[in-house]
Amino acid sequence: MLGLGLIGGSVLRALAAAGHRVTGYDVDPATRAAAAEAGEAARWWIADTIRDAVATAAVVVVAVPLPAVAEVLDELVDAGYTGLVTDVTSVKLPVRDLVDQRRRPDGPLAAFVGGHPMAGREVSGFAAADPALFHGCAWVLCLEPEHTDLSSWLELAALVTGLGARVVPATAAEHDRAVASVSHVPHLLAVALAATVATDPLAATLAAGSFRDGTRVAASPPSLIAAMCGGNARAVGPALDAVLGTLRQARE
Repeated sequence: MLGLGLIGGSVLRALAAAGHRVTGYDVDPATRAAAAEAGEAARWWIADTIRDAVATAAVVVVAVPLPAVAEVLDELVDAGYTGLVTDVTSVKLPVRDLVDQRRRPDGPLAAFVGGHPMAGREVSGFAAADPALFHGCAWVLCLEPEHTDLSSWLELAALVTGLGARVVPATAAEHDRAVASVSHVPHLLAVALAATVATDPLAATLAAGSFRDGTRVAASPPSLIAAMCGGNARAVGPALDAVLGTLRQARE
C-alpha cells in the first residue's frame, strides 16, 4: 500500500481486517510512525521505502494524489516490480497515460488496472482511515478493450468485493466523464456555496441541514480538489457548464 491517507489508510485497514498480510508506505515520516504504531496490534507492517514495501507484494495499490503518481510509478519501475498494480486516484485517464508511458510487455506496470472507490469523507489523513469505508460503495475497475488483462482484472475484482464494495467496470474515459458530474463539480459547488456565507454571521448561524449537506465536502483539502478537478478538466468543464446553464435558467 503506497500512500496512507484517508483512502490508502482505509484500504490498508480493510485488507488487514479481511485477513491479508499488508505492507504500507507513506512519504511522510510522521504518518509512517503513526501507522506503524497502530499496526503493532493489527496485521500490517510499515516500510521505510517503496522498494521495501513492494519487495514481496502480490498486489500494489497506489494511493497518492494525482501530482505524485508519476514519481511513484517511476519508483516501481526502478524497483523492477512486475506484479499486479492498481490505484485509487479519482481521475483515470491521466493515470492511464502515465502508466502507458512507462510500461513494457512482461515488465514493470505490465499488469496494471486502474481503480477508484467511490467513497471518502471531508476529513483526511491516516487518523481518519476506516476499514468499513468501502462497505456498499461502488469501486470502478477500468476495463479497457485490448488493454486490460482479464485475469488481473478478475483478481482485483475478487479482492475489492472482499472489502464489501461493488465492482463497476468502465473505461477510463467513461469513468472521468461520470465522476465529473457526481463528484468533481459537486466539490466546486460546495466550495462556492460555502464562500457565499463566509462573511455573513447571521446566515452561518441559521444554516441547517440542507446547507450542511450541500457544503460538507467543501472541508476537503483545497489541494485535493484542485488536483482532481484540474486533472479531469476535459470532463469537468462541460459538466460545470451544464450546471451553470441550469442555474442561469433558475435565476431567470
